[in-house]
Amino acid sequence: FFFLKSIASQQDGTMASEEELEVRIEEAKNEVARLKDEIKQARTKTMDKTMADVAGLKGGLKEVRKPPSVKLRRTLKGHFGKVYAMGWAGDSQSLVSASQDGKLIVWNAQTTNKLNAVPLRSSWVMTCAFEQKKGNLVACGGLDNLCSVYNLNQQPQQSKAMKELAAHDGYLSCCRFIDETRILTSSGDSSLILWDITSGEVLKTFLGHKGDVMSLAINPTDSNVFVSGSVDREAKIWDIRSGKCVQTHDGHESDINSVQFFPDGNAFGTGSDDSTCRLFDMRCYGEVNRFWNDSIMCGITSVDFSKSGRLLIAGYDDYNVIAWDTLSSGKQQAFRLNQPHENRVSCLSVNPKGDALCTGSWDALLKIWA
Repeated sequence: FFFLKSIASQQDGTMASEEELEVRIEEAKNEVARLKDEIKQARTKTMDKTMADVAGLKGGLKEVRKPPSVKLRRTLKGHFGKVYAMGWAGDSQSLVSASQDGKLIVWNAQTTNKLNAVPLRSSWVMTCAFEQKKGNLVACGGLDNLCSVYNLNQQPQQSKAMKELAAHDGYLSCCRFIDETRILTSSGDSSLILWDITSGEVLKTFLGHKGDVMSLAINPTDSNVFVSGSVDREAKIWDIRSGKCVQTHDGHESDINSVQFFPDGNAFGTGSDDSTCRLFDMRCYGEVNRFWNDSIMCGITSVDFSKSGRLLIAGYDDYNVIAWDTLSSGKQQAFRLNQPHENRVSCLSVNPKGDALCTGSWDALLKIWA
């Protein structure tokens, strides 16, 4: 009897401690919500002017170069399936594209010649990248959960990858070279990984997102810092040296599909399924501009900046490409390209020199605008 009584009292104590723990967790959650609200209110107080107000303090702004000056210069034909991703080489002339026809094609954007065609083991490719410094390596990945790295010099006609990087438990959504020996990848398993390309080993894993990570971009002025965007509606700034998240930026109301750093490395742009592009500044730890209007009802697939940062260029699900003036109030478009594609614009990028824009689409075409 006493034995049973002691067990019952232990159970009562356990239940009581569990209830206490739940109460403490709930109190902690409420405290976090309260502090977040205070931070939001403090930020709102400092937002006393729009970007257009601040930009206009020193007089009128120069006119943005727009169509018909900006027009279609080249069309790259060769893919037989949806183009999902593209990336420029460091020479601003070559680019790599990935399509669900199972091919990686390296192009000369000026002559439109195909320099290389790499058959992939998996046709379900979602991302690709060009190594910027020497231009010998390209990488891709997708629903095979792998990041496959190819050496263009050593294997011009072989389908075998120089290295297959395997550790993610979900699809590969984005990959970006830091240099010839290191690459960053993001995945549907909510993580990002820094790899040693030579050994194939995982150098660091970055955890913190609460949903699929869709995009990443490396800071152009400090390769130790990168930004990621996720379906959890958050963009996070990471430091490779510490392996930790150093800033978290929220505000979007739906998945973030694309992120890109501002040219000076102090800010970054995002594109989301909530039909808005946003500009976040890391120095003030907040959103400094928002680009949208009531006529836009679809999501953004990709974003990039012009060389000066004056334009934020975005690709949309409704086949359009719109350039926004980053120094405007965010409602007025700088310009839109005239009928750029006949299907969803899946990717776009401004070349390193800043004198050309490439757009890729589900219509199987890549187009060069300048």
